[in-house]
Amino acid sequence: MERRQFLRGTGAAIGGSLVAGCVGGGGSGGELESVTVDYAYYNPVSLVLREKGWVEEAFADTGTDVEWVLSLGSNQANEYAQSGEADVSSTAGIAALMARTNGVPITTPYIYSEPEWTALVTFQETGIESVEDLEGSRVAATRGTDPYFFLLQALDDAGLSEEDVEVVNLQHPEGQSALVRGDVDAWAGLDPHMAELELEHDGAELFFREPRYNTYGFLNFLDGFLADHPEDARRVLEAYERGRDWAIENPEETAGILADASEMSAPVAERVFTQRNDLSEPIPGEPHRELLSDLSPILEREGLVTDDADPAGNVDELIDSEFASEVV
Repeated sequence: MERRQFLRGTGAAIGGSLVAGCVGGGGSGGELESVTVDYAYYNPVSLVLREKGWVEEAFADTGTDVEWVLSLGSNQANEYAQSGEADVSSTAGIAALMARTNGVPITTPYIYSEPEWTALVTFQETGIESVEDLEGSRVAATRGTDPYFFLLQALDDAGLSEEDVEVVNLQHPEGQSALVRGDVDAWAGLDPHMAELELEHDGAELFFREPRYNTYGFLNFLDGFLADHPEDARRVLEAYERGRDWAIENPEETAGILADASEMSAPVAERVFTQRNDLSEPIPGEPHRELLSDLSPILEREGLVTDDADPAGNVDELIDSEFASEVV
């Protein structure tokens, strides 16, 4: 797909026209009728909260309805944010910056995980052993998500670019299936689907791993929600802190919740949560700013932001290190 077609067609993640809206029928500064929060298999704490009902409990004295929507990837979470369908959504850091740069009104006051959730995956029979071997290959990836940006960084390291491969734009589960069927040669994977392939399909290999190319799990709030309902936003963060603490103290139970929600096996869920997620640092700060500043040229080079955009200049607009400090 030609990049400008992608820019026009991706909608929320990088779209041109912004649908400005705020979920919650209470109006500006008024009583909040509903709050919509996403959950995602790549955000285990969100699954804990949904299972335990702790967001609902946080709003028990207000009469506010809590609604949940499933995000299958950062691109879909950004779509919810742009359309106003979700007040709180889960993305990777670079995907949040791309959205913010393109006019999606989100701010990140909380880090839900420092994961190693993506790698490049293939099967032994393809003969692919290194990133250099991808030249001329078909690679499945979900554009606008961390695995996609992981692929771009890996290609750059190898002296290649997106032009040297054929990126097949598929949502994460479909990318996994395409690799299994042999429709693509490699896949920019995402957990828990990646771990499932690694553990349960003979010959599957994570042939390129680089933890520092994973851009954290960003919990994003609509700007209007933060501005008009700061106390309600704090309730959500308090629930997240409760869920984070519980998950740290109960890793096996958290892995079980992940397994049940994603319909994956216990060993897969255990690998994802216990080996590839670090929940210890929930407040965004300088490491996150530095990482996104370093990666922002990729957004410009690959045509993923509008021509007059300044992604590096949007890093400070995106990251809020202060809002959650009273909660954490």
